[in-house]
Amino acid sequence: MQWMYWTPATTLFFVVLALVLCGMTLWELRSPSIARRGFLPLSTTRGDRLFLGLVAIAFTNLAWTGVTDASQWIGFGLSLALFVPLFRWG
Repeated sequence: MQWMYWTPATTLFFVVLALVLCGMTLWELRSPSIARRGFLPLSTTRGDRLFLGLVAIAFTNLAWTGVTDASQWIGFGLSLALFVPLFRWG
């Protein structure tokens, strides 16, 4: 594993991402989702909203890193504030 510098934050990120994907898989097997319309202009399932939320988190953090030198934890908080309503009501 010499190709990547594994910091505790990097390791935590990939572990949490793997746990979220495993959890969503188990949730989908236990209770299949039904496509519904929320505030997004298309019908989405839980998996669709998770994917859109993860993409939104990625772009929010990239934009935060590119635009400001402020703490990355603020960008993380903003991206979570975007993810929660998108996943719940999107």
